[in-house]
Amino acid sequence: MTKTNRLDLTPKPPVAKREPHTVTRQGKQVVDPYHWMRDETRKDETVLAHLREENAYTDAVMAPLAGDLESLFEEMVARIKEDDETPPVRWGGFLYYSRTEKGKQYRIFCRRRAGSETGDEQIFLDSNREAEGHQYYRLGAVSVSPDHRLLAWAADTNGGETYTIRVRDLETGENLPDTIEGAYATVEWAADNRTLFYTTLDKTHRPYRLHRHRLGARGEDPLVFEEPDESFFLGLHKTRSGRYLMLHLGSNDTNESHYLEAGDPTGEFRRIDPRKKGVEYSVDHWGDRFLIHTNEDAINFRLFEVPIVDPIRANWNEVIAHRQEVQLEQVEPFRDHLAVIERRAGLRRLRVFSMPGYESHDVEFDEAAYTVSVSQNPEYETGTLRFLYESLVTPETTIDYDMNERTREIRKVEEVLGGYKPEEYTSERIHATAPDGTRVPVSLVRRKDARLDGNNPLLLYGYGAYGSTHTDPGFHSIRLSLIDRGFVFAIAHVRGGGDLGRPWYFAGKLEHKNNTFTDFIACAEHLIESGYTSPDRMSIRGGSAGGLLVGAVVNLRPDLFRAAIAKVPFVDVMNTMLDPGLPLTVIEYDEWGNPNDREAYDRMLAYSPYDNVAGQAHPDLLVTGGLNDPRVSYWEPAKWVARLREMETGGNVVLLKTDLGAGHGGPSGRYNSIREIALEYGFLIERSSISF
Repeated sequence: MTKTNRLDLTPKPPVAKREPHTVTRQGKQVVDPYHWMRDETRKDETVLAHLREENAYTDAVMAPLAGDLESLFEEMVARIKEDDETPPVRWGGFLYYSRTEKGKQYRIFCRRRAGSETGDEQIFLDSNREAEGHQYYRLGAVSVSPDHRLLAWAADTNGGETYTIRVRDLETGENLPDTIEGAYATVEWAADNRTLFYTTLDKTHRPYRLHRHRLGARGEDPLVFEEPDESFFLGLHKTRSGRYLMLHLGSNDTNESHYLEAGDPTGEFRRIDPRKKGVEYSVDHWGDRFLIHTNEDAINFRLFEVPIVDPIRANWNEVIAHRQEVQLEQVEPFRDHLAVIERRAGLRRLRVFSMPGYESHDVEFDEAAYTVSVSQNPEYETGTLRFLYESLVTPETTIDYDMNERTREIRKVEEVLGGYKPEEYTSERIHATAPDGTRVPVSLVRRKDARLDGNNPLLLYGYGAYGSTHTDPGFHSIRLSLIDRGFVFAIAHVRGGGDLGRPWYFAGKLEHKNNTFTDFIACAEHLIESGYTSPDRMSIRGGSAGGLLVGAVVNLRPDLFRAAIAKVPFVDVMNTMLDPGLPLTVIEYDEWGNPNDREAYDRMLAYSPYDNVAGQAHPDLLVTGGLNDPRVSYWEPAKWVARLREMETGGNVVLLKTDLGAGHGGPSGRYNSIREIALEYGFLIERSSISF
């Protein structure tokens, strides 16, 4: 491999002025010199000028790679089928699907009459047209009325996750005058095809109110429900049968559900079971009963059924028992079947129950590491289940499964252009040993011809929070731009995530949060010891809570890593969690702890990345933020970068790129998103001392 050092390190980084700001924490005076970067209006010109300077500095440092980054972007785009279409799914008398067109950033939503030719296509929502004039455009709900004659959709035009809801007549193509500003992403229709339900936000950006809108009505929409507890979010969804609207109230560890017949939109929601601290449950409708998926006295969840006519707790009947080694993750009811996603030994499994009698069978897969998920299934009275299958080497595959005959029909395999051959790659799952003896899984993918001699560049990804399972081993063609250059791509399935069930999550939150960081370090050390890479070739990447992980391990073991990417990182833990007026703070007490409690305060302070930056040599860092981000405020990465530069002793580069027109999810258009990844991958390739 050719040693490279092509970044332009002559530009001077912006000087972040120090303005001592004193805050009181647990009776102590603490100075925060970069507090001035916090501006909740997002309009302070001094702050904006600093962010623009940071962006200009990043552009200047990366300028020698401009041609390579453009080639990398074109390479990534060349692998995707730009003119593409999802397999149509039947709902009522229509086949619904979406497609993309070459050169266009956003999806186009379409339908045609079932049984008709493809020329009968009706475009009912072209996101590209709706996005005209907006730097950012992201859809929330896209909801067609039960009679298929009206469309309601929610759109966010700045990344701040506040949505505008509009309604369109699908027979005329004209928009109705009904427009709802300042809503959240949720929209649901009542069965009368004239009534909409939607949610609105409080001052901390928490969805807390449910409203009812009658098409054509003027004046303020009726308030249906308000959740006063700041630690609970209010959500709404319709059961798969379409018969009931379910009001869901949830904190990070406690739930409560209420129901209303969709045919009675002016009726009152009725509660299923009152909330109990630490008890989570969700409800769906199935025939003459409700299905209740709960962790009550069952850490890995179990399933009950209860008659709709009297759904009190005393009438609940267990139908799928709790199992210590298997987590019951998801239950999808059809008229005569249940499709169930379970997690066993760290892998998602698909299980189907047939009625009557709950007779079950597993849907088997061959690969050792993969992920499976239930796809769109709008038809309730069907024996066909659509699901998605993929692995680190197998592109996403859409499969229709006959739940009676137990047969499969592949409806689509994601096309990877440019001659991708899965047989040239190999994936595996290994285990590292944490300091307390726990075995931590690591999923890897690499080219088969890569030699494990310690000289491979390697990118290690991690998250480890909220019981999330988005680290499941899936396929991304963009990742080939690293792997084909000799990278090993690895996922550390650290505690705090849900990779090995609910106990795995609990072992990495609150007082156990440090396990997340030591697990990740153990995975990095094991990869080095096993010859997959070396410290001068290892990079790490994480975003949001995964950015907290990156920040913590960079403080703890900077010697292990050559470079790091932290996307919208949650790094200013103490200042954020001590401010209940910020979005998410109160609801996050159940995840990190309440720092107003001294024990929790000390524990959180010990790992907060911003508070623990030390005078040492750090890995090279590329950090991103979003000005309109309501989840991790832009000033967290900005302040952290300033402190890292202040404390850096090794002369390593620290770059900050803030998207001034987006939020937590980064750029909204597909090409813009790929360009951002090209920047990140280009940084990693150059810092890993290999040629493009």
